[in-house]
Amino acid sequence: MIHVGEAEAEAAARVIRSEHLFRYSSDPENPTETDLFEREWADLVGTKHALAVTSGTAALICALAGLGIGPGDEVIVPAYTFMATATSVLACGAIPVVADVNETLLLDPNDIERHISSRTKAVIPVHMFGMPCDMDPIMDVAKKHGLHVIEDACQMDAGSYKGRRVGSIGDVGCFSFNQFKIMTCGEGGALTTDRTDVYDRALVMHDSGITFRPTAEKIAMPTFVGLNFRLSDILGAVLRVQLSQVDDWLSRMRSIKADMIQRLKERGVGILPSNDLDGDCGLMLGVQFESEGATLRCMEMLKGNVGYMRPFDTGRHVYANWDPILEHRVNHTEEMNPFRHPANSECQMDYSKDMRPRTLDILKRALLFGIDPFMAEEEVSRVVDAVSEAVTSASREASPAS
Repeated sequence: MIHVGEAEAEAAARVIRSEHLFRYSSDPENPTETDLFEREWADLVGTKHALAVTSGTAALICALAGLGIGPGDEVIVPAYTFMATATSVLACGAIPVVADVNETLLLDPNDIERHISSRTKAVIPVHMFGMPCDMDPIMDVAKKHGLHVIEDACQMDAGSYKGRRVGSIGDVGCFSFNQFKIMTCGEGGALTTDRTDVYDRALVMHDSGITFRPTAEKIAMPTFVGLNFRLSDILGAVLRVQLSQVDDWLSRMRSIKADMIQRLKERGVGILPSNDLDGDCGLMLGVQFESEGATLRCMEMLKGNVGYMRPFDTGRHVYANWDPILEHRVNHTEEMNPFRHPANSECQMDYSKDMRPRTLDILKRALLFGIDPFMAEEEVSRVVDAVSEAVTSASREASPAS
């Protein structure tokens, strides 16, 4: 979460005072806050459609449903992402196939083809910590093999890749607005796409009552029984305020990150590679080490002085900690477990905690440092000095065998 203040409080209060908290309006000439947010979010991302939902997970489920993915299908996901990327695939009855990340901490385009089978229908690149995946080669591989691309941009609200907003490059983009994201309304999400057929199916999936809405008349396909991922109009109002500020926040963080990188590089500190620093949200600064021993030593030196995060230690983001998935424990009855579905019997589902050693090694040899758009220059200098001193000393002290 970047910032929430009086403007968001007033927006929420305005909806409450209106006594209309539902996301749909009974008057087509009087759009709700959520209607307006969807239009504004689609305009910002650069897509024809946007659909507001209750979470990033809901957005992923609706995206998969929108593309018709289900039992018998495989979807490639990165080994480093929040578990919901994979659980969303399972929620639609399909099977997630886990691929390596590279030194950017993001899906390795060169590892995708190794996991493609006759059942592979889609790939989900995840833009972690505001950092863009290398979408050009990912799109090339997807086009070569006829795969759908779902951009999981839940940690990269409003970010870009080579001049295009993330969420507008693949078939569908998915965003999260929960408490810990760049934009927040406490809990929320959105889906973006240029494909009307995908949008229509996602729209039905997100609202179990869509059959009875005026919008049902505009849906070209027969409606089906969906779920309930409708966003409250209070949250839609809050998101409109957040949207109006997000580009200013990103500009500030990008400027701070660029300054920190330049200073650290001048002192010989190894920085994590980036697929596009200009589009990077600037949310995190990554440092790379030659050995895990040097990483651990640096962590000891920084403790209590500068906040940091080692990717390997983030638990829920590391595939080796996804026990319910690794152990095929899905849904409340075995009859609804996609790992038991006859259509999935030949899918790739043999998982183990050590199946992606390259990813685990990369995650052990990196540190991430958070950036705030309102960091004072004195704090920036303090962090740069502390990090450069600790990294240099730890790398020097670490033995080649560590």
